[in-house]
Amino acid sequence: MAPPRHIGGAMTHHRTPLVAPPRASLPPMPGWLVQELRSDHAGETGAVMIYRGILAVSRDAGVRDFASRHRATEQGHLDMLEALLPPARRSRLLPIWKVAGFLTGALPALFGPRAVHVTIDAVESFVDHHYQQQLDRLDAEGIHPEIRALLAQCQAEEVEHRDEARDLHGGAPGVLLRAWGWIVGAGSAAAVMAAKRI
Repeated sequence: MAPPRHIGGAMTHHRTPLVAPPRASLPPMPGWLVQELRSDHAGETGAVMIYRGILAVSRDAGVRDFASRHRATEQGHLDMLEALLPPARRSRLLPIWKVAGFLTGALPALFGPRAVHVTIDAVESFVDHHYQQQLDRLDAEGIHPEIRALLAQCQAEEVEHRDEARDLHGGAPGVLLRAWGWIVGAGSAAAVMAAKRI
């Protein structure tokens, strides 16, 4: 991996762009992996919309820089998953995930930078755990190393988003923001469960 660099006050890394292998070149995927990729695709769709929601509302220059950079990363994840997962295998609930994602970004942006950063911390904490579960199962079954490498890169970039957000919100949030963070985390978990099935 290339050395880190500073962008807009934040430490980031140059990474190779995510490129999915041609679907025809991959061995058949087990059903559980298709479900996981469906949930990943839904989640990355929601993530792009979270940052769009932030950008639609916030006028804070630092927040807008943060959201613009991370939206570009999430769009890269989404593009990769769309190349990997045929349209027929994607969640049929995508319109709901788009609206929910937009609101998850726009609502905290009404309350300022700290609310935005707590939200992203909560979302990315869940996403880190979700990707790790997939990596662990792929390792246990010893299958699809190409997909594993792509998911590991997604996870690493999501962790960077979480850590930057955590640094920016400056410590333990108050009761209301903790409650909001819990709602965001619980909503993310519910969305994953639904996206795996529908």
